[in-house]
Amino acid sequence: MKDLVKQLSETYGPSGHEAQIREVIKNLVEPYCDELTTDTLGNLIARKKGPGAKVMLAAHMDEIGVMVTDIDEQGFLRFTRIGGLSPHLLLGQRVVFGNGVVGVFGHEKIDEIKDLKFEKMYLDIGARSKAEALSRVNLGDVAVFDRDLVASGDILIGKALDNRVGCAVLIKTLQELSAGSNDIYAVFTVQEEIGTRGAKTSAYGIEPDLGLAVDVTLVGDTPKAPTNAVCLGKGPTIKVKDALVMAHPEVKRALVEVAERQAIPYQFEILDAGGTDAGPIHLSKSGVRSGGVSVPCRYVHTPTEMVSLSDLENAVKLLKAFLAEPIKQD
Repeated sequence: MKDLVKQLSETYGPSGHEAQIREVIKNLVEPYCDELTTDTLGNLIARKKGPGAKVMLAAHMDEIGVMVTDIDEQGFLRFTRIGGLSPHLLLGQRVVFGNGVVGVFGHEKIDEIKDLKFEKMYLDIGARSKAEALSRVNLGDVAVFDRDLVASGDILIGKALDNRVGCAVLIKTLQELSAGSNDIYAVFTVQEEIGTRGAKTSAYGIEPDLGLAVDVTLVGDTPKAPTNAVCLGKGPTIKVKDALVMAHPEVKRALVEVAERQAIPYQFEILDAGGTDAGPIHLSKSGVRSGGVSVPCRYVHTPTEMVSLSDLENAVKLLKAFLAEPIKQD
């Protein structure tokens, strides 16, 4: 699992530019599915056929980043954000473009750090002129954090764990799941970070009987953190609600029953803000019973997100046990 997460974490794949990460995932899941397709928007759909209910599992493969909007005469790049970012987390950070060009964030003179805004920042790729910068990057090019994944015992630290750990859980589930009675569609979605867009189109096309988002979730186990009863290392979470979905009671109950029968540790996810692919899935067509299984993650949307390997492994166990049983069709 650690090597899989490292491979996925370090692969380039910002929202709207998922080709590289999609190819990596495609090669990993192809031997373990009956059909493998890429839809118009770029979602990778791996189907494991079965005679029963259509079950859609969605893990978004895109990551946050920045896009070049202007280049000045000295060769410095101005940018806009792709997904949720704070300017204060960018200072001194290194990013890499899809072609391998590396840059560092800097900012104009400000009186106080609280005055830092995105419009005061720039990206420095070491160019000495606009022409030199344009020989390396162009307007509209996208960069992501440039960080290697590191392990410290049970803990993994790296960039894009939101949501490459969800992808890893889904890949492992496909690899280890025996043929069952459900018709499983494992979807590695695009553009979640900019509006859960890939899940909208893929759910519309699949028309599932049940949908599960596989993602990361916020924790409340750091000093003076906002109140949140989720901790690293205490098991995956079963979604109750977030800003985009109220988990279907039947889905929540079924996940809890499976976890308790199999003695798999679990926690409940109750979020006031934020959302996952479960949001658009449950509103697709005439509605889909939906929920989610998430991996607790510290420092979400920073260059150094943190997860527990045991939570990933227990998320795989939970999904495998849940999918092994016949699921009610609409």
